[in-house]
Amino acid sequence: MVAAMRTAAFFDMDRTLLSESSTLLWIRYMRERGELPVSYILRFVGAMVRYQLGQLDMVEMTRRLAKDLAGEQEAQRATSTRRWVTEQVVNFVAPEGLRWLDAHRKRGHRVAMITASPAYTADALAEHLAIPVEDVMATRFEVRNGRFTGRMLEPMVIGEGKLSAAQEYAARNDIDLASSYFYTDSIADLALLERVGFPVAVNPDRPLLKVAEARGWDIVRFY
Repeated sequence: MVAAMRTAAFFDMDRTLLSESSTLLWIRYMRERGELPVSYILRFVGAMVRYQLGQLDMVEMTRRLAKDLAGEQEAQRATSTRRWVTEQVVNFVAPEGLRWLDAHRKRGHRVAMITASPAYTADALAEHLAIPVEDVMATRFEVRNGRFTGRMLEPMVIGEGKLSAAQEYAARNDIDLASSYFYTDSIADLALLERVGFPVAVNPDRPLLKVAEARGWDIVRFY
């Protein structure tokens, strides 16, 4: 007998399960601790401006920013990130998002987090939300001899890469995307939104709001 396919509920992290961007929270946290060079902040702000102007796509921006990690010890980054998530990030979890997570669990759906943010952040937050690490898809960095090389592991969980990650996850876990849900705030996630059976726009940015309204997708507010 062929086992029945399962339904999953995929949740984006930044500005979906969290009411803020984890990247901006991290920069603020490190700056307050005096652990972030001004040069890095300026590079980040410059990259964000170019991204907003359409001069730099998210994949290239992430690759450039990842170069700043080159030579840093992975263990140190993992420890500091977990401390930061525990001290600060958990305070930005959207209560309404938690209610939707629990609702899917009660229906027997498999809950997964899928985000372009670094896995160190996503894994730590997922633990707080009782989401197993095997149900987390996030951007991961290349590490050699315990240190970051400054390169990302492919495929990156951004745009079409997020769709690929969800498809691979679905294949491994007998998930039927056609009966699954995806919650996100960003038009950047359109590829995966179009593939699941139940796309949900959460506090959507203006481009996603326009698409969701035109296509009759559910629009909800988590915060």
